[in-house]
Amino acid sequence: MSYNSCLIVVNTYKEESKAMGEEIKEYLDAHKIKSSIFMFGGFSEEYPFHGFDFVITLGGDGTVLFAARGCASLGIPIFPVNFGSFGFIASVQKNEWKQELEKFLKGKSVIASRTMLQAELIRGNYRRFRSTGLNDVVISAKTAGHTISFEVAYDGVPLGQIKGDGIIISTATGSTAYSASAGGPIIDPGLDAMVMTLINAFSLSSRPMVLSSKGEIEITIKPSRIGDVVVSVDGQIPVDLHVDDCIKIHRLEEKALLVGCTKEKFYHALRSKLNWSGGPSNA
Repeated sequence: MSYNSCLIVVNTYKEESKAMGEEIKEYLDAHKIKSSIFMFGGFSEEYPFHGFDFVITLGGDGTVLFAARGCASLGIPIFPVNFGSFGFIASVQKNEWKQELEKFLKGKSVIASRTMLQAELIRGNYRRFRSTGLNDVVISAKTAGHTISFEVAYDGVPLGQIKGDGIIISTATGSTAYSASAGGPIIDPGLDAMVMTLINAFSLSSRPMVLSSKGEIEITIKPSRIGDVVVSVDGQIPVDLHVDDCIKIHRLEEKALLVGCTKEKFYHALRSKLNWSGGPSNA
């Protein structure tokens, strides 16, 4: 495939990324590829990806999540350069961007397809909110340490009413994020699955579950001692929820396309960033 235009997303909190953005723009100009720079400050309701053949992100995994929300439906690949701490998704390292970009432009890069989720808030038979995410959907109390109550069903089958600090529904990609810190399993990002992880559930019998992404999860908010419950997708600005609100979560038809996100890089990040070793002798 021939690439003629590129949007460079620069995370404004990463000073080094601004300089690299200009450097990459000069590189693309020399290769007769038109490019523009978009300054991303962490939150944006603007998704300026129409009309571009591919996107380069200069930031951490959060910058990639932003790009994925805008690029998946357009089928635009994302070239993710890591300026963050972990780099599970932004797997192209700063010192290798030029050779990796050259490989990509020659059509020699691995482009991974990653499952995304879509969350819809149904209130009184009307859809009040819809958002997509590459990592996860989180429902929780607005204030930490407060218990909420909710019912969970999968494809219409009740899984029970649960009390706890909240619930995380993640993709395989997002299994290494908030879900992992809440005790959820780590899933190979190539698997097409959803992970349901409870946050400080009141019952010790509540365990994480791995579900097929072909189904739909429904979470209904029940009365609790506090009324401040919110839903957030990929860490975006939370949306307030009310009693009897239903959040429906299912797989997005389109997938995020991530350049250079190989299995080798994922498992290397697992060992080097999360210190997963498999046993004392392998540390």
